[in-house]
Amino acid sequence: MPHASAIATWLLQIIAPALAAAREPVAVPAATDQAMRYYNSDNLLWFFSTLWGLAIPALFLFTGFSAKLRTWAAGAGRSWFATVAIYFIAFSILGFLIDLPLSFYQDYVREHAYGLSNQTLGKWGSDGLLNLLVNTVLGSLFLWVPYLLLARSPRRWWIYTSALAVPFLFLVIMIAPVWIVPLFNHTGPMKDKQLEAEIQALAHRAGIDGSRLLEIETSVDSRRLNAAVVGFGQTKRIMITDTMLGRMNSDEVLYAVGHEMGHYVLGHVPRTVLFISLLVAVTLGLASRICGFMLTRFGGRFGFNRLSDIASLPLLILVAQLLWLGVAPAFMAYSRAQEHEADRFGLEITRNNHAAATAFVKLQQDNLRNPRPGTLYKLWRAHHPPLGERIDFVNSYAPWEQGQPGLYDGLFEKKQTTLGQAGR
Repeated sequence: MPHASAIATWLLQIIAPALAAAREPVAVPAATDQAMRYYNSDNLLWFFSTLWGLAIPALFLFTGFSAKLRTWAAGAGRSWFATVAIYFIAFSILGFLIDLPLSFYQDYVREHAYGLSNQTLGKWGSDGLLNLLVNTVLGSLFLWVPYLLLARSPRRWWIYTSALAVPFLFLVIMIAPVWIVPLFNHTGPMKDKQLEAEIQALAHRAGIDGSRLLEIETSVDSRRLNAAVVGFGQTKRIMITDTMLGRMNSDEVLYAVGHEMGHYVLGHVPRTVLFISLLVAVTLGLASRICGFMLTRFGGRFGFNRLSDIASLPLLILVAQLLWLGVAPAFMAYSRAQEHEADRFGLEITRNNHAAATAFVKLQQDNLRNPRPGTLYKLWRAHHPPLGERIDFVNSYAPWEQGQPGLYDGLFEKKQTTLGQAGR
């Protein structure tokens, strides 16, 4: 029999090149011509969509149509609550029909043209109607709250509305994985039981035992890759798209899921809800003053002179969208900071820099991303750090290689191991 040392030497000769390659930084691929066409046309489409989103509520207002719609809703509803609900339902349906040509081009024609969608026309249409139904039901159930506050407390309504946004957002987060997500895509247990066990072990180390692990079938709609930890409390779910499971190896999936677990463990969900509520308070406070000025100036043309009139909904939407352009850079910067924290968390819990980098490369390639977008894009549209920056970070961040602790080591169950080094 060969001597043990000879066998060890032979194995090392086979394994060493693979280990060395795994330690090499992963280069950021240049954006393909197709990706750059998608990026440039997407910027133009975003600009047009923004103007379109301002023009439609303005049209409802300055033609007096919103007031006429309210009068019709009041006649049909006979009570104040029914008037609010009927107006909102009609307003939502009309908005859906007006937006239909743009939505068809943006979400169906264009996505198919760039090879990012598998969706049939029937599925696109049924999903659109279902989304309209969900939004209309939620709006009809809750829209009366801010309008009641407007009537009862016209000076402080925006404070109370912002405070009530907190439990409302938590409610939506809790019910979404159980009642809303399954309406659009089938979810079920993971088919790869070995990978499922590895993810459950990762969840145990992250301190989030008890999460249901689900595979969500998005390949019928899109070729994009995604994963998420969704829900709250008893509705907490770890969801991984079948597109990601089919495209990434086990190491890359573990990093991606570790990133999503970071959002949950680091408390990003409640922090984001509170931050959004703060932005809502600032936006509504400013909107209340601006709308008051516009009612004084144009109330006769609008057909109403009180913000508590449900006919003012397009006015609130118009002013809120304008103000959003001012606060969007703050929200995007906040979101990018959280995504960077989650990138670090995923890297520290897996300690697999190479898999993290190659996962981001696949996201860039499969989702047609520009790895280094322009400054304006980053300020107003990038809720995640650019993929080039993320690849650079995971290539360079490895304090454990110098015997230093990671920032989140104290959050992990001991002992620390490198997960999934071989990949599958």
